[in-house]
Amino acid sequence: MSFSITEPTPRAKWISGTLVITYALITLIPLVWIFMTGFKTPPDSISYPPKVFYEPSLEGYVNLFTTRTRVSPEALDALPPPANFAEEIVRNRNMVIAGPSKFGERFMNSVIIGFGSTFLSIFLGTLAAYAFSRFKIPLADDLLFFILSTRMMPPIAVAIPIFLMYRNLGLSDTHLGMILLYTAVNISLAVWLLKGFIDEIPREYEEAALIDGYTRFQAFYKVVLPQAATGIASTAIFCLIFAWNEYAFAVLLTSGTAQTAPPFIPTIIGVGGLDWPAVAAGATIFLLPVMIFTILLRKHLLRGITFGAVRK
Repeated sequence: MSFSITEPTPRAKWISGTLVITYALITLIPLVWIFMTGFKTPPDSISYPPKVFYEPSLEGYVNLFTTRTRVSPEALDALPPPANFAEEIVRNRNMVIAGPSKFGERFMNSVIIGFGSTFLSIFLGTLAAYAFSRFKIPLADDLLFFILSTRMMPPIAVAIPIFLMYRNLGLSDTHLGMILLYTAVNISLAVWLLKGFIDEIPREYEEAALIDGYTRFQAFYKVVLPQAATGIASTAIFCLIFAWNEYAFAVLLTSGTAQTAPPFIPTIIGVGGLDWPAVAAGATIFLLPVMIFTILLRKHLLRGITFGAVRK
């Protein structure tokens, strides 16, 4: 009985599939639990033993997007009937809605800063990676190592100098300041990842384009960029994940105007303690943009078939 050295046996496929499914289920348990907690009431969210089956409630999402204040039963009885389901949920807790919360603003700050820094990192990183890949640059290896070394430094080590510098430059608690900072941190990753992808794009494609009358920029834009779409998409996902989840700099450098969602979500305090359903609801909504962005770019995450097609 012979076995192929390239084709796995049915038993190997079964074992591999079982391991992958088991790992996926284990990693999804925290996400599923967060999603479920967002639809619990505060008492159900802290019950022991934990409740797996419960009556769903939108109280967490209502508390996330509103600010509430407690009133006396007499004042509550004097109010007109609830105008919507949100007011009805809040009044069942002997409270009234005082206004909208700041979660929407903080979420939009995350969108602006996260996607803005990702775009800038990819734009600058692609240009730098192309230059390192295609041109002879003096001390290129040393420069690449220096670029990579900026990624090795823990953010907390430079937090205080950056705080003092931003305060003197007027960039504290600004969208521009956070975009520039996250770009500076991400650009080293972008350069190194994209250089590896561009190195695998055969130079013959560009040479053929140049012979046909294209300029260097036209060859880069019309030949290299489409071939490097896989690398650009993968790098964009990694850059966005860092900028989207970054906490230390956001806590230190923002407090109001440019504060993002990560430092805001833990501050969601309800009357009488931490409102876990509202926290879980905020975490669920916070996960959606990165998840959608990754799904939209999923077809580019596999390496293109043209990479390395021409052999020297």
